[in-house]
Amino acid sequence: MIDPLVNGVTGEQSVATQQIGERLAEIARANYPQFDIQPFSAATVRQGPYVMVGTFTPVNAKGQPVGTREAYRFCLVMLDLHTGKTVAKSVARALPGGIDATPIGFFSESPAWSNDASIKSYIDACQATKVGDSINPTYLNGIIAASTISEAIDAYDAGRYSDALELYLAAQRLPAGDQLRVYNGVYLTTWKLGRRDEAADAFGRVVDYGLAHNVLGVKILFRPGSTAFETEPQSATGPYSMWLREIADHSASRNACLQVTGNTSPSGSLALNEQLSVLRAEYVKELLETDAPGLRGHVIAAGAGAKNNLVGTAADNLSDALDRRVEFKVISGC
Repeated sequence: MIDPLVNGVTGEQSVATQQIGERLAEIARANYPQFDIQPFSAATVRQGPYVMVGTFTPVNAKGQPVGTREAYRFCLVMLDLHTGKTVAKSVARALPGGIDATPIGFFSESPAWSNDASIKSYIDACQATKVGDSINPTYLNGIIAASTISEAIDAYDAGRYSDALELYLAAQRLPAGDQLRVYNGVYLTTWKLGRRDEAADAFGRVVDYGLAHNVLGVKILFRPGSTAFETEPQSATGPYSMWLREIADHSASRNACLQVTGNTSPSGSLALNEQLSVLRAEYVKELLETDAPGLRGHVIAAGAGAKNNLVGTAADNLSDALDRRVEFKVISGC
């Protein structure tokens, strides 16, 4: 099986990683008849097969995912679920030309991002391992949940929202189901199904997850060079007022102290980007305090410009939307 490849920093699946997975399956079927390629599902995971994991990550000239990205680092690892060992690994580079790094539908529309432990365990199972090592225990213990989430993502991207919701809820009930992908999925599917009150409650659980893990990046996008929100119609990612209301209410109920940090892509003037990121954070801070007056004195605004880019390609489109996120971080004092 192939556990769908991801960006090795964000954990997102993209058009490129999806195409790579399809190509790998084609190569295996054509050249390695001893392997029977099966879908990544809970049913096949329980048979204890070989599982391939991989990351495809934009990196700089030194191979690090910081600064100006000039290439893609490509990591593939084969895991043997029977023995619990890593049995093969290969790392290569790819030129960036012609690569479509646009996240697939679910990840493109997911409103929030956090450094989720389950995603980190997948990335570590590829990048932080060598042949002969035991499989990352967090990844191994969560593989049933991961396969159920993968089926849910496929159903969501196919427009089968009721099926996707059922699968996300099934994943949530599993021991390893406390994942942001699950909470994003429940929010997105209930919103798509027109269940607005349920969707608001689901986004509240997204917020609770972020607050419990001290940081939550939310894709609140602004017009270029402005503190005004992007106004393009977006069925799943546009209700910023509801998102901010849930963030304000849940933060106030916890008596949390927050640092709101604006981020920008690296394109354009460095000084202007840093100033703009501060202004955007201050605007969001004002909206939070309006929604929940009890937050006054509990929120500070900061700007990071492009210092904390996750993607870093300066594409300024859906492929690097996470670089323009607003980040909500729980701090120790107000």
